[in-house]
Amino acid sequence: MIVWVNGAFGAGKSSTARELVDLIPNSTLYDPEVTGGGLRGLLPAKRLAEVEDYQDLPIWRRLVVDTAAALLAELGGVLVVPMTLLRQEYRDEIFGGLAARRIDVRHVLLAPEETILRQRIDRRSEYDDPDTDARVREWCHGHLAPYRAALDWLADDAYVVDTSALTVAEAARSVADAVRAGDATPCGIVQTPEPTGETVAAGVLLFDERDRFLLVDPTYKPGWEFPGGVVEAGEPPARAGMREVAEEIGLELDAVPRLLLVDWERPEPPGYGGLRLLFDGGTLGPADTERLCLPGAELRDWRFVTEEEAADLLPPVRYRRLRWALRARERGTVLNLEAGDPVG
Repeated sequence: MIVWVNGAFGAGKSSTARELVDLIPNSTLYDPEVTGGGLRGLLPAKRLAEVEDYQDLPIWRRLVVDTAAALLAELGGVLVVPMTLLRQEYRDEIFGGLAARRIDVRHVLLAPEETILRQRIDRRSEYDDPDTDARVREWCHGHLAPYRAALDWLADDAYVVDTSALTVAEAARSVADAVRAGDATPCGIVQTPEPTGETVAAGVLLFDERDRFLLVDPTYKPGWEFPGGVVEAGEPPARAGMREVAEEIGLELDAVPRLLLVDWERPEPPGYGGLRLLFDGGTLGPADTERLCLPGAELRDWRFVTEEEAADLLPPVRYRRLRWALRARERGTVLNLEAGDPVG
């Protein structure tokens, strides 16, 4: 199990986490800042200069998951992780990766009132160098606006502890009590097993009467996606797409969808790649659209979008696949792609 202590920069996550390991039996502290610091010796300076924050590096997010899983495998028990996560897509990627390893995450948010938070930041002094302390305080103040913007999803996702009137020890006791009592419940993110080899996945394009198509927002990985998923052993791909549509958005398709394209996805570690199929699920009428729902924890949202709007929602590889699928639909044909490009 992981207790992830989130909050604004300066909210007291690290000090609370240090107290917390004394209150939760068989617990260990893991600070992902250590992983970020290690990247200084691993990545070229040119790559590091391209980002303002380690969290923007895909390798950091991957290493946080791998390191946390390795620590739990080595030590067992509970891992206490103090780390600010303000971007929901990064939370999806990290918590989804942990869920894929069957690791429960109890997400806790330390949330003092902003006036008190600012006062605590102003009193913050961790280094012997006054200039360094001043830069740290400026950094914390500069990230209050992103923290405010993230509060809506954070409050829905995490167990919130108002630390306005609490000491560090009292805040740690509140978190420990919430974990022990089950009030800080495991994060409701879908546990998608990591593939051990190439996979076949089936996606289904569903259109509305304005010829927009449906995209869904998974909770377990960054970026939007088409309804669909991995084809199970012995399962026909088109039927797999129909099953996933029913599971994800509660819609039973009346007819087997028509194949639009097959795309071979290049293996890029830690992924294995494989075949990705896109099907045309047809046009949904108003009654069908009204029946759309999100019955499980796998998705947080859905929407109908245009091809242009999809460019801002889909990762590049999925967007290329989408564009060719739409062209195949227009031409009434089936396309064969390799890594997003037509062949043959």
